[in-house]
Amino acid sequence: MGLLVVGSLGLDTVATPFDKVEDALGGSATYISLASSYFSGPVYLVGIVGEDFPKRYIKLLEDHHVDLEGLQVVEGGKTFRWSGKYHYDLNVRDTLFTELNVFENFDPVIPDKCRKAHFVCLGNIDPVLQGKVLDQMENPQFVVCDTMNYWIEGKKDDLMKVLPRVNVLIINDSEARLLAHEPNLIKAARKIREMGPEILIIKKGEHGALLFMEDVIFSAPAYPMEMIYDPTGAGDSFAGGFIGYLYKSQDLSPASMKRAVIYGSALASFCVEKFSTKALEDLSYLRVQDRYREFLTLSRFDEYD
Repeated sequence: MGLLVVGSLGLDTVATPFDKVEDALGGSATYISLASSYFSGPVYLVGIVGEDFPKRYIKLLEDHHVDLEGLQVVEGGKTFRWSGKYHYDLNVRDTLFTELNVFENFDPVIPDKCRKAHFVCLGNIDPVLQGKVLDQMENPQFVVCDTMNYWIEGKKDDLMKVLPRVNVLIINDSEARLLAHEPNLIKAARKIREMGPEILIIKKGEHGALLFMEDVIFSAPAYPMEMIYDPTGAGDSFAGGFIGYLYKSQDLSPASMKRAVIYGSALASFCVEKFSTKALEDLSYLRVQDRYREFLTLSRFDEYD
């Protein structure tokens, strides 16, 4: 029945020690949709942009078989804009400005043909909006949700209403500690899963990711990168690769979840190789498969000599 992605679309101005881009394509829904498009089609995107959103970005999404019937284009409105500056330690970032513009009044409306989607990915948006999306779905079988410190601190009550309605929560290590009020990630994961989601993924940036499911703990490596140009969107690309693979396989077993985490890590590793969405624009499924196999060699070892 298709894969539904709901989140933000924006124009990003990003500076790193190596270069700078202005009004580049960004937003959680953008990265998730592009990453997942290498596994499934069509991807149904629901979001909002202003009249100033470049037509070339619309064409880019459509060329990747992203269905834009659910994209609201506000006449005379301005698209969400964000600007950030990364330090030499690319884990450290300063937000220079955030202009919500039309996104401030975003009220997601799910097209009729998308309400039957069995796989749903809720990008990092207000948990109230995430709940509204789920209210409109008829029978979602697998829901992946992303959130961040801002919502954990500012709208925790609303977030706590969403968590029991999702299958997977994807957050980073600092967010996990904040949400659980627990410094140890193993203990934090146990507490978070008691809040609702039976599956938890904790992203640890250059240190990989942890999957918690049933009695399984799986530690996935990060791909060793000689050069990282732009970390923006890496987490969303991870989510897109993760749910995209699961939609393609239609297998929700623990073994499949482990593979999905590796595919998510593979898409994230491609994302950071160039600015904005550039590295996700001209991939092929074969290149994704090759990167997946490289991940296998990173952690494969013999039982004994």
